[in-house]
Amino acid sequence: MTVEGLLEHGFSPVAMPDGSRTIDGVYIGDLLSWVMGRAQMDNAWITIMSNNNVIAVASLADTSCVILAEGVELSQDLKDLAMAKDINVLSSPKSAYEIAVTLSGLLA
Repeated sequence: MTVEGLLEHGFSPVAMPDGSRTIDGVYIGDLLSWVMGRAQMDNAWITIMSNNNVIAVASLADTSCVILAEGVELSQDLKDLAMAKDINVLSSPKSAYEIAVTLSGLLA
């Protein structure tokens, strides 16, 4: 599954500089230091965090995308930063659990 493929399943693009990135797993977390040490390359990272450190951690962990749960939004400055750092960001009104269940079905 690619990041761009998620758009067909109810996810909305926030910043998508590289929609062709493959998703090979999922990580859920909001404690940035924890995510930094545990998220895997090409994971879709589900979070409710929306500050500039999210973009930095996604870059460091080399996640395929960040999925903002529960309708969380990014400021225009953070959207621009995500584009500049090649970080795909999607959003969903669903809870982290509901997103994980959806991704589990899509990645199986």
